[in-house]
Amino acid sequence: MTTCSRSRCVCPDGDLMDVLASRYTMQLVCIVDAHGTVRFSELESHLPDASTSTLSTRLARLVEAGILDRQKYDEVPPRVEYELTRDGRGLARRTRSLLSWVDRHD
Repeated sequence: MTTCSRSRCVCPDGDLMDVLASRYTMQLVCIVDAHGTVRFSELESHLPDASTSTLSTRLARLVEAGILDRQKYDEVPPRVEYELTRDGRGLARRTRSLLSWVDRHD
C-alpha cells in the first residue's frame, strides 16, 4: 500500500497497479464510464491505434481485476458488452480529475 509523508513515499507495487498502468487501460475505463454499457466494436472505434489483441488482453485483465463486467450473448454475430462494476465506477470517479489534468497538459 502507498503511504507518503514528508520524509518518505512508498508507491504501490502489485497486480492491480500493473493492470492500471498498462497502455489503453485508463482510456478503456474512461470510455466505458462515459458510455455505460459498451460493445467491443465501439471500444475499437474509440482506440483505432490499439490492436484487437491488445484491447482483448486489457479488457480481460480489467474483468479479472473486478473493474469491468463482461456479458457475452449467444447471438450471430457474437455480441459482447462491457460495463463498469461498482469498484470500476469508484475508480472512474476518482480518476476524472486526473484525466482532466492530463487533457489540459497533454
